[in-house]
Amino acid sequence: MSVREATPVLECRIAALPWAEIERDLWTDGAAKTPPLLTAEECAQLRELYEQPERFRSTVVMARHNFGEGEYRYFAYPLPPLVQTLREQFYAFLVPIANAWAQALEGRACYPAALAEYLRQCHAAGQSRPTPLMLTYGAGGWNALHQDLYGALLFPLQLTCFLSRPGIDYDGGEFMLVEQRPRAQSRGLTFVTAQGEIVIFATRQHPLRGARGYYRATLRHGVSRVRSGNRLTLGVIFHDAR
Repeated sequence: MSVREATPVLECRIAALPWAEIERDLWTDGAAKTPPLLTAEECAQLRELYEQPERFRSTVVMARHNFGEGEYRYFAYPLPPLVQTLREQFYAFLVPIANAWAQALEGRACYPAALAEYLRQCHAAGQSRPTPLMLTYGAGGWNALHQDLYGALLFPLQLTCFLSRPGIDYDGGEFMLVEQRPRAQSRGLTFVTAQGEIVIFATRQHPLRGARGYYRATLRHGVSRVRSGNRLTLGVIFHDAR
């Protein structure tokens, strides 16, 4: 089955995810992990895209910028069908949560129901470069804690899709989140993931309820050192870049 043929089936799998549990975890921790969603075949097809340079608009070697040790590539438009499906379908399920977060923190909903309309807003603001990307880490690779902010407009949630098999393709390389709450010490979260699983997490901040209403908890994400093998992931960011 081709990636294009598989996308309607993927849409059904996304719709069948335990969205109530995901929403609960996002409100509590700013992050949630799905059950395995992508098949081994889909993961292999996505990994193969990394060796097709015509699919990408740019490549970043992390060490040159003190970002870590590894490499990532931003897709060019048009996105591969499987990546486009993930971006569109997850946006549709996440936008109600994004608007609830915006209401809690800013007193208003900000995000349109469809990804296409949101991207039109990004492009009108000068953010027209696609941001979905693939990241690869070899032995010794890691990624510093950071946020994916590419302009004034940003969607408050994003995805990392895990395409390699821990314990077989690589060891180490845990996905890390560090949460900073006002007037409190930082809190770390670590996700041990299986192939095909997806972590959904806050791009910049998420709301937490306090004694006087909601306040902002800042989140940064990164990757611990890969001890051996090769780790490949797909990042799905919903806002485009300048």
